[in-house]
Amino acid sequence: MAHVQTGGKKSRLTLYIFIGLFLGIGVGVLLNKNYVNYENKELQKIDDKIQANTVLISHVKLQKKEADREPPIQAELSAKSAIDTNRLVAENTKLADKKVKLNESRDTKLQYFTALSENIFLRLIKMIVALLVFSTLVVGVARLGDIKAVGRIGGKTLLWFLSASFVSLLLGMILVNLFKPGLMMDLPLPDAGTSTGVEKVALSFKEFLNHVFPKSPIEAMAHNEILQIVVFSLFFGVACAAIGKKVEPLVNALEMLADIILKITGYVMNFAPFAVFGAMAAIIAKQGLEVLNTYVIFIAEFYGGLLLLWGILFLAGFIVIKKRIFGLFRRIKDPVLIAFSTSSSEAAFPRTMQELEDFGCDKKIVSFVLPLGYSFNLDGSMMYMTFASLFIAQSYGMDLSMGTQMTMLLVLMLTSKGIAGVPRASLVVIAGTLASFGIPEAGLALLLGIDPLLDMGRSATNVIGNSVATAVVSKWENQLKTD
Repeated sequence: MAHVQTGGKKSRLTLYIFIGLFLGIGVGVLLNKNYVNYENKELQKIDDKIQANTVLISHVKLQKKEADREPPIQAELSAKSAIDTNRLVAENTKLADKKVKLNESRDTKLQYFTALSENIFLRLIKMIVALLVFSTLVVGVARLGDIKAVGRIGGKTLLWFLSASFVSLLLGMILVNLFKPGLMMDLPLPDAGTSTGVEKVALSFKEFLNHVFPKSPIEAMAHNEILQIVVFSLFFGVACAAIGKKVEPLVNALEMLADIILKITGYVMNFAPFAVFGAMAAIIAKQGLEVLNTYVIFIAEFYGGLLLLWGILFLAGFIVIKKRIFGLFRRIKDPVLIAFSTSSSEAAFPRTMQELEDFGCDKKIVSFVLPLGYSFNLDGSMMYMTFASLFIAQSYGMDLSMGTQMTMLLVLMLTSKGIAGVPRASLVVIAGTLASFGIPEAGLALLLGIDPLLDMGRSATNVIGNSVATAVVSKWENQLKTD
């Protein structure tokens, strides 16, 4: 396959991305202090007021329960409680409406910065990802030669993915039980109907199957449903391998298509520094550097956990590919940086594929393992799911048994499969999991403010996890070229 950039071009791109990153932070601070400071201050006041009202509502309800035990004052306090509760709920509704308008005003002011990453760069990435996954995976499976080879490599790949998923989820569970970051919040339980603004994902087996198997490959590609594209591509590739020489021209054509898409990727990646600049400027303008102070302990513990997960992945890779793991980590610095700054491991997919081939992984293995990894091996996202879910439970003083936590871990292993590497996908899965274990979904609001900062770290970790997995499977198949 064609390679996008080599030598000095890659070094320059890395430098430009770093420049965009730090310029974005600097401009974001200026925007936060001067351009959108009114909206930020008003939004902070609204958040504080809503939180205060929520606490008061809980206290009023508690007083009503106590009054119910004293018949002489029951009627008077019940009426007063109803009035107070209705007033506070109505006030929170008005505040929520005002918050929506302020967010819209702030987003309008920052639209030129967010457009660089969300409307241009990420859309360009999405433009090429579906075709790249389809063409490379079909070619990879077809070139493996026979069904036995597909099954052998697929089995090794899934073994690694499931092991890495379990370790990532378990690590998140262990760390949140060790550090107990949620205890400092000490929040009252909210109303059951409190909205978080994050759509829940269904947990039924039927819905899961509907998400896995496409009813139309065209629809799957149009909506960038990576898991569905992977499933169709596997069927297509296996069929090509079974037919053999008769479809060789088609396989060659798809390989040429992959080369063309990778060439387009090179053009798109030249825009990455601008996208990084816009994304960082918008995040810091909205959140400010103060958000780091507000949740500094939680953020530090989570990123400490990610570093530990990086260490585990590094050690696992070292056991299999020995000292070459150092070269692998050097190779993937650009994709990791792109994923970190755009909060999307999907954005780094084309560049990751190129770097793994340059590292020496057989392109058939890369074309097979890497697309699967984007549906089954999002290590950073999975560590975050147990970490965040149990943090929310701790914040409301809920003491979940170890058995319940292990059940949650297994549920998340299932529901996390197929979440595309896009911003906030983890929150959607968490929203659907919380209710299943009696944890208030409103607790997600605790993380919404800092989620962009957390998403950056877990997206970068997803890239590292999939890169190590591809190198390991290549080594297991004796398809890792020497330096």
